[in-house]
Amino acid sequence: MVAATVAGLGCLVAAGVASSHDMATMNGMSANDMSSMNHTMAPAAMGNSMMHMENHMRMTDLRSPAPNDEARAREILQTLRGSLARYRDYRVALAKGMRIFLPGIPQDVYHFTDYARTGQEYQGRFDISHPGSLLYARNPDGSYTLVGAMYSAQPDATPDELDAIVPLSIARWHVHTNICLPNDLTIEDLLRNDVGADRAGLPGMLPVSAGSYAVELNHRYGFLADGRFGFEGKISDARTCNATGGHLVEQAFGWMVHVYPFSGDDLKVAYGMDVPKLSGDTASASR
Repeated sequence: MVAATVAGLGCLVAAGVASSHDMATMNGMSANDMSSMNHTMAPAAMGNSMMHMENHMRMTDLRSPAPNDEARAREILQTLRGSLARYRDYRVALAKGMRIFLPGIPQDVYHFTDYARTGQEYQGRFDISHPGSLLYARNPDGSYTLVGAMYSAQPDATPDELDAIVPLSIARWHVHTNICLPNDLTIEDLLRNDVGADRAGLPGMLPVSAGSYAVELNHRYGFLADGRFGFEGKISDARTCNATGGHLVEQAFGWMVHVYPFSGDDLKVAYGMDVPKLSGDTASASR
């Protein structure tokens, strides 16, 4: 049943910024110097960053507008603004059984997923008012602000099938492609929030010879530490992936689309790929 539920995750997490050979330059640095690098060394989020994304994402083409497309898109926004109000307190989502995907990895947006509902979406059973995943931004204090939602569809969904859910003249659905994972890890492991952080020497980890900070990053980020692997990793072809101890996932999950109903009435923003910055009033109301 995992295959029927993984589609709701989308926008998972990028690989780290640093590469393993770059870590050699860290030798001799003080602990304070290394600590100051934490923000740039940590895995980046798959939201606004487009590094390597041309190799890891396929998107639907924008269609010419049909007469009712804009009205349909605005109806979705209006519906979500009402139906998601209860989840402005992220603890309600958790109490409903939604699970956070990779909560320990820095991301632009965190997916709180209802696996049963996402499985229904995968089977073509959609309820626009109850999307399979909710999207949250994490605040400095560890709480979360509701920013949007995500719908999913089966991997072989046709453009017409996707258009019937969210119009292709308004939104661009996407799938994640050419994902290199270490041989010892699978998509199912990631669904269990296992990035191999408790394993030593897993492909994708930084060389421990780089010092204690490399060990810390390995412990926190597992195979995402050195930037080669993952959904925005530098590796996107099977030969290189196999040679570095990995296996290539040609397509991870099904089709997915993000909707940001609290960003205002601009459809390009509400159905855009970037996570919108909410105003202070909107952000406060969403907590």
